[in-house]
Amino acid sequence: MLWRRTVRGRRIVRLSPVRRRSWVGRFAGGRWATGAVGIVGLIGLWWIAGALEWFSGTIPTPWAVLAAIGDRGIQFYIDNFSATIQLAFAGFLWGNGLAIVLAVAVILFPPVEGLATQLAIISYCTPIIAVAPIIQVAFAQVQTMIVFLAAISVFFTTMIGTLSGLRSPQKAGIDLVTVYGGGRFTQLWRVRSVAALPNTLAAIKIAAPAAVLGAVLGEFLAMPEKGAGPTMIIAQQAGDIPQVWAIALLCGVIAGIGYAIVAVVARFATRWSTGVAVLG
Repeated sequence: MLWRRTVRGRRIVRLSPVRRRSWVGRFAGGRWATGAVGIVGLIGLWWIAGALEWFSGTIPTPWAVLAAIGDRGIQFYIDNFSATIQLAFAGFLWGNGLAIVLAVAVILFPPVEGLATQLAIISYCTPIIAVAPIIQVAFAQVQTMIVFLAAISVFFTTMIGTLSGLRSPQKAGIDLVTVYGGGRFTQLWRVRSVAALPNTLAAIKIAAPAAVLGAVLGEFLAMPEKGAGPTMIIAQQAGDIPQVWAIALLCGVIAGIGYAIVAVVARFATRWSTGVAVLG
C-alpha cells in the first residue's frame, strides 16, 4: 500500500492511503474487458446460429469448425498457410517500402506529388479482380503475381499515412533546422521522420491484415499448388462448409496476429519518438 502526503507549506497535514489497482481491476475496467465480452457474445451468437441451422444450415457450429481442423491435422494447415504467409509478408514489405519511399520523394521533390497521389488513388480504387489478369500475363510466375496484389493492397494506406506524418511537425522545428543551415534532407532526418513515425506505424497496422487479404485473393485467382485460397476453393467445391469456415477463421487469426505484432512495435516506437521530439 502506498501513502500520499498532503503538504501545506512545510507541514505535513495528513497521510492517506493510496490503493494501487490490481491487474484484474485494470482489465475489468479497460477496453480489454469490453473486447472479451464482445468476443464471447459473438461466439455465443455463432453457436446459436449453427445449432438452429440459420441460413439453410450454411453456418456450422464452432465445435464443427474445430472438429474440421482436427480432422485435417495441424500439418495440413501449416503446409498451406505457410505459403500464404510468406507471400503476404513479401507483399507487405514491398508495398510498405515503396509507399514510404514515394512519400519521402514527395517531401524532397514536391513537383512529383501529383503523380504520386494519382498512383496511390489508382492502386486503391482499381479492383484487384480487374488487375489480376493483367498482372498474370505480365508476370510469368504465380508467386510474383500474388506478391504484387498483396503489395497493391497496402500501398495506398501506408503512403497517405506516411505523407500525412511527414507534414505534421510543427513549423518551429522546421524553422530551427533552417536557421542552422539545414536543408530538406536535414529537415527530413531530424524533424519530419520522427514526427511521421506514429502516423506511419498506424498505417502499417492497417496494412498488415490488408496484405493477408490481398495474398488470399491472389491465390483465389492464380490457384497455386498450396495456399489458403486454393484450399478454400477445394473445400467449397466439395461442399465441406466447416472446412471453409475453418480456413476463413484461420486467415482472420493470421491477419489479427500481424496487426498485433505491428501494434506492439508501434506502442514502444511512438513512445521513443515522443521522447525524441520533446528532447529535440
